[in-house]
Amino acid sequence: MHELTALEQQIVTALQIDPRASWRKIASVLREPERTVARRGSELLESGIVGVLGIRLRPTPVLVEMRCAPGTARVAVQAMAQRADTSFVYMVTGTADCLAEILTDRDRLHSALADELPGIAGLQHVNTYPILRYFKTLRAWQPGPLTVEQRAALQPVPLRDPAVFGEYPEMTKADDQIATVLCEDGRASFEAIARRVGVSEATARRRTEWLLETNTVHLRALVEPAALGLPVEALLWIKTSPAQLETLGQRLAVLPETRYVAAITGDYQILADVTVANNQALYDFTSSGAWTADVAQISTSLLLHARKRGGRLTPGK
Repeated sequence: MHELTALEQQIVTALQIDPRASWRKIASVLREPERTVARRGSELLESGIVGVLGIRLRPTPVLVEMRCAPGTARVAVQAMAQRADTSFVYMVTGTADCLAEILTDRDRLHSALADELPGIAGLQHVNTYPILRYFKTLRAWQPGPLTVEQRAALQPVPLRDPAVFGEYPEMTKADDQIATVLCEDGRASFEAIARRVGVSEATARRRTEWLLETNTVHLRALVEPAALGLPVEALLWIKTSPAQLETLGQRLAVLPETRYVAAITGDYQILADVTVANNQALYDFTSSGAWTADVAQISTSLLLHARKRGGRLTPGK
C-alpha cells in the first residue's frame, strides 16, 4: 500500500481524534490552507483509503479463533466478514487461520456460536474467548504526527472508551435510524441525517450527539496501518498473573504501538493488536519494552490480511 504523505497522515490523525471535525477546523489546527485540507481529505474519503463509520456496541463481545481445512481459509474469512455482527476479521499465522470479533447481544450469542458458525465451509475447529474488559479499542488508536496541543484543540474532552459495553440505553425509532446512518457514513451532515430520518435538523443534531456521548455508537476513522508507515501487524496473546492483569492492560493501552487491548477468558489473559514499522521493531517491542516485566508468556501471530476492520470490509479486496 502506498504510504500517505505527511499532510495526509496529519489529516487522518485529525479524523481519528474527531471523526466529524470540519475541514475548516482541521485546517486551522494544522495551520494549512482550508482548500488544500478539504481537497486532500475528500480524496482520502472518496478513494476509500480512509473511511469514517460508526459501529454499534454490544454487551457480549467475543473473540472467535478458527482453524480451517487446507485451502478453505479465505472462504471462512469471507463468510465471517459478511456477517453484520463482526467488527474485525483477520487471516493470521499460527495454529489458527482466522481471528474475528463478534459483537452481539446475550440472547443471540448461543445461536451465533453453536448454530451459525459450524455451517461455515471448511471449518474444522473453533476457540471462543469472551471479552471481559476493554483497555483500548480502535477509536483510541491515533499514531499520527500531531502535537499534544493540536490533539487538544481537535478534541478538548476526549471520549472515553467504556471498559465494558453495557446494555443499550432505550432508543426511539428515530435514534435507531440515525445510528444506521452513522454506521454507513460517520461524517453525514445533520441536514442529511434529518432528511433521511424525517426529523428536524435540531433533533438530528441533538440525538446524534446523544448517541455518541452515551457510547451507543462509536465513530472511527479507519485506515490501513501500512498507509501510516506501519506495515507489520501482530496479535499478542499474553499470560500474566491475576494481580497484574489490570496494571498490564493499562500499560499496554497507552503505548502508541497498540491498536486494541482486551482482557479475555481462557489460557491467555490479554489480547493486544500492535502495529510497527518492521520485524525488528516488533522484536524490540515484545522483548525489551518496560511493559513486559509483568508478562509470564507471549504467543505472537502475524496478521496476513485484514478482510474487515471496524465493521468495514477492506476496500479493494
